Amino acid sequence: MIERLLRSPLALAGAFVLCALLGAGMFAGIQALIPGMGARGGVERVVHDYVLAHPEVLLESVERYNRKQSANAEKAQAEAAAAAEKTLPAERPKLETPYAGAWAGNPRGDVTLVAFMDYACGYCRASLPAITELLKRDPNVRVVYREYPVLGPDSLVAARWALAAAEQDKFPAFHDALFATDGPSADNIEAAAQKAGLDMARARQAIASKAVEGEILANHKFGQKLAMTGTPSWVVGGRLLYGMRDYDGLAAAVAEARKK
Repeated sequence: MIERLLRSPLALAGAFVLCALLGAGMFAGIQALIPGMGARGGVERVVHDYVLAHPEVLLESVERYNRKQSANAEKAQAEAAAAAEKTLPAERPKLETPYAGAWAGNPRGDVTLVAFMDYACGYCRASLPAITELLKRDPNVRVVYREYPVLGPDSLVAARWALAAAEQDKFPAFHDALFATDGPSADNIEAAAQKAGLDMARARQAIASKAVEGEILANHKFGQKLAMTGTPSWVVGGRLLYGMRDYDGLAAAVAEARKK
C-alpha cells in the first residue's frame, strides 16, 4: 500500500490533505474536551502520537480517497463514452472500412467488430484468443483492425509495417507473428515481416508513404472523437468498448449489435 501511495503523486497529495483535515478535526475535538488546552503544539503532539500508534487511520483515509477518485474516473469515462457513441452513426462507414487487407473473418459478415490495437499493448495480446475464438464460432463476423500506436516510437514503426503488410494482403500473418514476440523491437518487426513473407523492398516504400501516414493520423482522430484513452478499444455496432475483452464479452457485444 505504502509503495503504491508513493508511486502516485495524486494519491500522496490526497493523503496530505486528509492528514491535515484529520489533524484539524482532532485539534478542535481535543480543545473542546480539555478546557484550557489551546496551545497548538501540544495538540499536534497528541495527533502525531495517535497517528503513529494507529497508522491504519491514514491508510484507511488513502484507501477511501483512491476509491472515490476511481469512481469519479469511471463515471467520467462512462459519460465520455455515452457522448462519443452519439457520433458513431456518422463515423461507422469509415470505421468499418479496413485499410487494404487489415481485416479477418467474413467479408460480408452481418456484424463488424472494429479493434483498435497497439503491438506493445499486453492487453491487446491477451485479447487475441478471444478474437480467434469469436471468428471460429461465428461465421458471420468480420473484424477490422485499426492501427492505433500510442505506446511509443516502436509501436508507430510496427503500425507502419502492419499497414505495409495489409497492402500485400499479408496482414494477418504479420499481425500474428509480431504479437507472438515479446514486443515491437526493430529485430522482432523485421522477423515478423520475413515470417509473413513480405516483399521487403515494397514494404519499406510503403511504410514511408503518405497513405500509411494518413491512415495512422485518421485512426488517432477516431480515437479522440471516441474518447479512447488506450488500447485495446472496440467498436461493435453502435457500442464502444474499452479495455481487454474475453470471448464472452465480445460475443455478447456482437449478439447485441445483431439484434439492433
